[in-house]
Amino acid sequence: MGRYGVDEAVIPYNLNGESNWWHDINDSPLWQDRIFHILTALYGLVAVIALVQLVRIQLRVPEFGWTTQKVFHFLNFLVNGVRGLVFIFRRNVQDLHPEIVRHILLDMPSLVFFTTYALLVLFWAEIYYQARAESTDGLRPIFFTINVAVYSIQVKHMFYYFSISAYRKEFEVVFFLLEN
Repeated sequence: MGRYGVDEAVIPYNLNGESNWWHDINDSPLWQDRIFHILTALYGLVAVIALVQLVRIQLRVPEFGWTTQKVFHFLNFLVNGVRGLVFIFRRNVQDLHPEIVRHILLDMPSLVFFTTYALLVLFWAEIYYQARAESTDGLRPIFFTINVAVYSIQVKHMFYYFSISAYRKEFEVVFFLLEN
């Protein structure tokens, strides 16, 4: 026995690479299903909490319309709900065609997540400016400008990626025909 009550021959056995736990889990459909179901449950829980908060705030003060706080909870519900659905239907999502639909479905929650937390920064900035009795008129246009810029970059990136991949496929077909 070793110093800590563990047989010293056991310690090197776990470090020699004969059994790589990551590959065992990664190659196991059962483990993958369990992990994705856990992620679905967690994202679903956050989505339900956000929806409950949104409904609770709406019932408490319905006369204010869509406030920053209500939009924040709605966006959290949307992001986490879509991510939960993507995890539960992950095999179907992986088989979606055309490929751009899959990329949009996988990328849009991240963009909406960015908008959600940019909105949170806007909310804090409005509170800060109001506490100092300063004008908040310039904050919302900055918020919208930043979001338009981020979404535009993403759309341009997708168009570029898919136009390049379309040309690559055409090139491979032509190259294959020339070889034969």
